Order: sequence, then structure tokens, then C-alpha cells
Amino acid sequence: MKPTDTKPPEMTDEHTVVSDGLAGGLSNAEDTPGISLGSSRMEKIRRSMLLTILPLVAAMVVGGLFLFALGRDPLAFYATMIHRAIISPSGLQETLIRMAPLLLISAGLIVAFSAGIWNLGGDGQFMLGAALVGGLAASSAEVMPRGLMLVLMLLIAGTLGAVWTIIPAVMKARYGINEIITTLMMSFIGVNLASLLVKVMFLDDRPGIQTPRTPVLDVADRLPTLFGTRVHSGVIIGVVAVVGVHLLMTRTSLGLRLKVLGANVKAAHHAGLGVSQLTIATFLLSGMFMGLAGGVEVLGVQGFVRADWNPSFGLVAVPLVFLARMNGWVTIAFVFLLSVLSIGGELATRDAGLPNQFGLLIVALVLLFMTVAEYFESRRLRGERTVWATMAVRFLSRGDAAGE
Repeated sequence: MKPTDTKPPEMTDEHTVVSDGLAGGLSNAEDTPGISLGSSRMEKIRRSMLLTILPLVAAMVVGGLFLFALGRDPLAFYATMIHRAIISPSGLQETLIRMAPLLLISAGLIVAFSAGIWNLGGDGQFMLGAALVGGLAASSAEVMPRGLMLVLMLLIAGTLGAVWTIIPAVMKARYGINEIITTLMMSFIGVNLASLLVKVMFLDDRPGIQTPRTPVLDVADRLPTLFGTRVHSGVIIGVVAVVGVHLLMTRTSLGLRLKVLGANVKAAHHAGLGVSQLTIATFLLSGMFMGLAGGVEVLGVQGFVRADWNPSFGLVAVPLVFLARMNGWVTIAFVFLLSVLSIGGELATRDAGLPNQFGLLIVALVLLFMTVAEYFESRRLRGERTVWATMAVRFLSRGDAAGE
């Protein structure tokens, strides 16, 4: 079987303009230093508005139409969402707490996608790390100091997440089997295995517990909180992970090798980079962050794992990382935006008397419009006309012909 070349599209490292001849050509501006600096700055602002602000506004408008059709006040709904997610101190804390697992998962995806590897098994790696930590943390806290227990649990979660990627990694590196299939299959197995561990091996069998769950870790034994708030130190771990991965990919020789692997597998082979070793290392590093995310969520928020619990954070972070073009700084901003929409949407939906799925609809609309904006912008950078631009040119040319 031939190795598959399935990989994410090649992305630039920064949200900056690097192609030639944009809107009349930045090359002309480069001749004058003052103009070059101003043009580059304006181009960044324009791209920021196009790729973030305009899609967000479009999603809010479409979501408002749905709200109006359901007999709800769109302005009141969005005001509640913003207030509950950002302005309210408790809501802002919940938003920051939600960021912790998403940041760690995003760090794992940045590594994988930069190397051209589709690790879509994040949910299985996340749940296995969470289940093992949930099953062992409470008993471990009774026999060892808090700090040692927390470090040990995080190491266990990260190690299990990495181990769960070994099969897809070997199948990709040795036999060229498509990792999309293998990681999704391993994710399905991992999620169900985590549920089985909770129901059998780590079950809290005390009377009165209806839903199977692991023993509860005392609040005093969980991750330390920050500045007297409910925000736990897992948020700091997540930010450090994303920034560390960003520096790894942009400032080290390993990051350069991974980018070469992601850009062209044949070129990596010819350069003697050790494609098999890099592939396996990428899987292990990516899975480690996924498992670590599960451990942080249990140690910082939940304190236990229920058999029916699965937040499905793995696939949610995929479009964020792509839209951020694997840039760590932009990823942090997008994760914050997603957390605001998620927390604010959940609370606003509850206040409006709507199903919980409506909050997910708002998030999906934002991601959809951001993807559409990214598509049109990439077409513009390549100098290609979009469908709408082509139709406009044809319409104007017909009008000129009719006038003649």
C-alpha cells in the first residue's frame, strides 16, 4: 500500500501578507519605507476585520434571524450572552476555565497539522486521560502530598494520551495507512473504553449514586486557583503549552523539520529527515497534549468522571487551529472567542427558554462564516477571481457592450 499524502493544506506561519502584488502590489510600497510600514499595518487590520470581525457579525445576523423567527429578541439574547460570558465576573471566570482544555487540545493539533498529520482522535485520547485521572486521583490524594499527586496525575494523563496514538502512528509511518481512519477508529474505542473503566474498574459504588462515576476528588486537592477566583492553574498550563508549541514550530530545527514534512513528504525523504521517526514523534507529542487536556479538566473542574460524560472538545478545536493558520498567538485569541460563544451561548439560551443546541448553532455559524471568509481571502491572495467577482465583471462588460 502506498503512503497517503493526505495532509492539511499548506498554511503560512503568521496572519500577515507574504504574497506578491496584493491590491496593486505591496512591492511598490516597499520602495518607500514609511509607506511600507503603514501599508503592512493597514493590511493586517484589514485581514483581521475580514477573517474575524465580519464573519462574527454575519453569524450574529443570521442567528438573529433564527431568534426572531422563534419569537425571541435577538438584541436581548446577544446582550445576555456578552454579559454572562465577559462582563459578569463569574461568567468571565467560566469562560477562562473553558479555555484550559481547548488550549491544550489546540497545542496538540498545531503540532500534528503543521507536520501534515490529521490526528482526529483527540476525543478518545482526552477521555482516556480523564478517566484514568478520575479513577486514581482521589485514592492517590490519600497517600501522597497534593503537589506530587497533581504532577503524577498529569504525567499519567499525558502518557496515556501519547500511548493511544502509537497504533495510528506506526500504521502511518510503516505502512502509509491513512491516519484519518485509524485515529477516528481509535477515538471511538478510546471513548467507550473510558466509559467501561468508569463503570467497572474505577466505579464509586457508594449507595445513592445513580449514574456510574469515579470517586470525587476533594476541592482542596484539585489544581490551585488563581487570585482567589475559580479559575484554576490549568489555564496557565494551556497558555504555556500553546506558546511553547508556537516557539517550537517557529524557532527550532525540529519545528522546521516538521514543517518540511507537512509541506512535502517526498522532499522530507530526499532531505534525509527520518520521516518515520518524525511521524511517530508528532503523533506522540500531539496525543500527549490531548491526554493532558483530559487530566487538567478533571483535576481543575470536574473532580470526577461520569460514565456518560464526553464534552467532545477534540473536533471543536480543529477548525480553530486551521483558521488560526497554526499560529499560537492567534489560536489563543480564537479559543477565547469560542469560549465566550460557548459559555455565553449556553447561559443566554437557558434564559431564553431555548434548547441547549441553539448555543451550538451560534458557534457553528461563526466557524462557518470564518471559513468562508478564509476561502475568499486565500483566493484573493492567489490572484484568483471568486465566483461573485467573475459575475460582476461579466455583468459590467455586458453593460459596456450594450452602451456601445
